Amino acid sequence: MISSHSFRSSVARAGDFLRDHQRAIRRMQWVIVFVYIALLAIPAVMPLPDRTASVFNNLTILAQFAFWGIWWPFVLVSIPLFGRAWCGLFCPEGALTEWASRHGRGRAIPRWMRWGGWPFVAFSLTTVYGQLVSVYQYPWAVAAVLGGSTVAAMIVGWLYGRDKRVWCKYLCPVNGVFNLLAKLAPWHYRVDAAAWRAPARRTESINCAPLLPLRNMQGAAECHMCGRCSDYRGAITLSPRSPEAEVVHVAQGDGWQTALIVFGLMGLAVGAFLWSASPWFVSIKQAAATWLVTRDIYWPLADNAPWFILTHYPDVNDSFSWLDGAVILLFIGGAAIIVGGAAFCGLWLADRLLPVADAPGVRDATGRLLRGRLAGVHKLAQGLIPAAGAGVFLGLSATTLTLLQHEGVPIGWANAVRFTLLALALAWSLRFEWRLAGLRTPQPLRKLGAVMLVAAGLLPFCWAWVLFFVRW
Repeated sequence: MISSHSFRSSVARAGDFLRDHQRAIRRMQWVIVFVYIALLAIPAVMPLPDRTASVFNNLTILAQFAFWGIWWPFVLVSIPLFGRAWCGLFCPEGALTEWASRHGRGRAIPRWMRWGGWPFVAFSLTTVYGQLVSVYQYPWAVAAVLGGSTVAAMIVGWLYGRDKRVWCKYLCPVNGVFNLLAKLAPWHYRVDAAAWRAPARRTESINCAPLLPLRNMQGAAECHMCGRCSDYRGAITLSPRSPEAEVVHVAQGDGWQTALIVFGLMGLAVGAFLWSASPWFVSIKQAAATWLVTRDIYWPLADNAPWFILTHYPDVNDSFSWLDGAVILLFIGGAAIIVGGAAFCGLWLADRLLPVADAPGVRDATGRLLRGRLAGVHKLAQGLIPAAGAGVFLGLSATTLTLLQHEGVPIGWANAVRFTLLALALAWSLRFEWRLAGLRTPQPLRKLGAVMLVAAGLLPFCWAWVLFFVRW
């Protein structure tokens, strides 16, 4: 049996290995960049596949399966398992923006870019736009969404910072999601404050591309796990930890993170995954169309929008009308309000039940003490990260299973696995809520009441997945 000390030493050596092989990592990143560009560009100039096309004989279908069947679902899974190693070691966008920054103009980061709401806004806009242009189905839409993000990352890298990942820290559409999920990772780079103040050895200065304050770094939320800082000053070490440590003892949350968890991942994303399967969407659209026709208003029924605004592929009889786009926005927005709103109400009621006096001081990202009742809500919202992350994975993996089914792979086992994963994630979130409530009161009944209120707020979220996977 491996001793605890031996295990920790092995983990620390893994961090040193990454530090010592940065050149090989950069070479690997460029290989990934070229594969990524090929999967974006080549399908975009090819004819759309017919119904007989397969992942084995059509590059467009292969790229679709690579991006939406494998790449994004399992990148999402990798974050709570390994931290943001995807960002630091594999992400083509991160490698490109850092390369552009190395050769760019090196301007100071503008104040508007530091706004804390960008993770929520960027995720929401990208998710909604992807649905309007059918990003899971068409290569031009993939090029617009993913390729557009990559071009923006390179422009930002060229303009701001020097050899940094300014885009990744402030504007990347999935930065906020990865930030949340990385809090569950069983590894982090631990900083020994005493060793930093009195280093046993000195090393040359290092480049922390995601702009972290290494001396005061806590947790894994923003760390890209690239290994460059391993053993720096003898004070930074890749270390194992409890997957619950950061959420319970470090992360305090803020308004934008709460919005991303409950209204973004648990609300808006659910609507984005469900609308195409929902009979409610069809009913709303038919009612709206009837209302328009009876009033001789026909322009919303036209399907003449360009493909980069609304899905428009008449060659395969797939084009959205302006009414389609409006109802998609209505459906997704409604899901964000209903599902996310219920989750937020559960958190708010739980916070009201718990005493204020025993709550520890809650600080925002700048270290300022947060006051008012919502500070407790933001802390409790951190406990919903497992459930929120599982929901996004379930939605993305639905595309994986659809593509596998198209290839003749039986998927009768899928629902059992889906609901097992969802149940485990919900149980973990409720365990978090129990522990977070315990920071504010030792009274079991109060803690149980708070957990039950949060659970009640999650009922619409759970019911949405039952509708998607069973009823519809």
